[in-house]
Amino acid sequence: MGLHVRSEGSPTLTIDFAHHVTDTNFDQLSPSVIHAAKRGLLDWVGCALAASKHKTLDLLIATLREEGASEQATVIGRHLKLSHIQAALVNGQMGHLLDFDDTHMGGVVLHASSPTLSALLSEAQRNQHSGAQFLLAYVCGFEAAVRVGQSSPSHHAGGWHLTGTLGHFAASVAVGRLIGLNAEQMVYAMGIGATQASGMQQNRGTMCKSFHAGRAASNGILAARLAKNGFNSSDEIVEGKRGFSKIYSVDSNPNRMLEGLGTSWEIERNGYKPYACGVVLHPAIDVMIQAHRCGRIALDSQRIKRIDVRVNPLVISITGTVTPTSGLHSKFSIYHSVCVALLDGKAGIEQYSDARANDPKVVSMKEKVSITGDESMARDQARVLIEHDGGVEEFFVEHASGTVDNPMSDEALMDKFFGNAAFCLNPAKAKQVAELIWHFEEVEDASILMPLLA
Repeated sequence: MGLHVRSEGSPTLTIDFAHHVTDTNFDQLSPSVIHAAKRGLLDWVGCALAASKHKTLDLLIATLREEGASEQATVIGRHLKLSHIQAALVNGQMGHLLDFDDTHMGGVVLHASSPTLSALLSEAQRNQHSGAQFLLAYVCGFEAAVRVGQSSPSHHAGGWHLTGTLGHFAASVAVGRLIGLNAEQMVYAMGIGATQASGMQQNRGTMCKSFHAGRAASNGILAARLAKNGFNSSDEIVEGKRGFSKIYSVDSNPNRMLEGLGTSWEIERNGYKPYACGVVLHPAIDVMIQAHRCGRIALDSQRIKRIDVRVNPLVISITGTVTPTSGLHSKFSIYHSVCVALLDGKAGIEQYSDARANDPKVVSMKEKVSITGDESMARDQARVLIEHDGGVEEFFVEHASGTVDNPMSDEALMDKFFGNAAFCLNPAKAKQVAELIWHFEEVEDASILMPLLA
């Protein structure tokens, strides 16, 4: 391999990781890893279908078409084709737009599938690749994003949106694996992807947040393609003195890139969302749905005196908005979320609409809500005390729904998929898509999925 080797004779961590993902074959993946990848694909496709008609995408597509667009790759739910890179941008934003897509919580808070799968589904339409090759590429890209995130432990605290930044590693490695980059080229793809990495938490609640996922996808395709054509980069892009884990994080642990590498795959620890909002809100939503189902509580803001919610302080730092003015903004308001969950007993797409964000009943209920950060509460826990005219009730959630410790079953994931797909597909077409995905490792050409989603 024609890359720099350290003076002590050992390859860099980035080189070692690149060798791992380029040397791994599909038959080395366990059945549980393959199953996890198919769960991720099914869930993400449903999330993209549910968002496919959103007005945000109208603006993005119209702007892209002003520059001209080759009809190469399918845009989900739009009966439209754009260039491979443009389609990845649109589909990547689409998959993350409703904040309903999967979230890895193993040391990072990362929606890895949106940048990874949108990039792969676009690139898979350029040349023929099997379903098995596609799933392997997805697993490898997912691994890259999580491990770089774990190597940069204070990355999130610095204000970066990890789906935008780490998503560049995910998409670059995934596409690189799909198109058969060798280890040297994969190192360069990681470096080219990383040098484009961005995404700011300041843009939560705006159209930009989901744009981060799309941009990571499109930049990942560009990175892998450039590397294949001989474009180079640093070979220490993660661990170098000015590498990702040093400049994107106050604390740096680049050795985490290789710890336990090959003994397990991070996609098996992925989490899935039963609710269409920021994942840190899910414990509070769970506990409020418990309260909703308690027949002793009158769900009337006039009869409820106070609602005291205790959560991990991270929840408040991310979702402390009291008065969101739009559906997108409300996805990052714990005040809005606890109110709609208590009133409706659910927190789906309709609970995070513009109309619901400004609903007088919800606004009135928020006046009774008090949120307290409690360091003794884990990130997947929440406790609530509700005082009403009939007394006081207390509820607690040990592990939020959809987490590794309280996972969504395949059946629950299927129910979510069919509910999301209904925004775009008829039941027969949705069933066809689901059956194809559950047997995706058997298909000869991964691109056969996209016409079904058009």
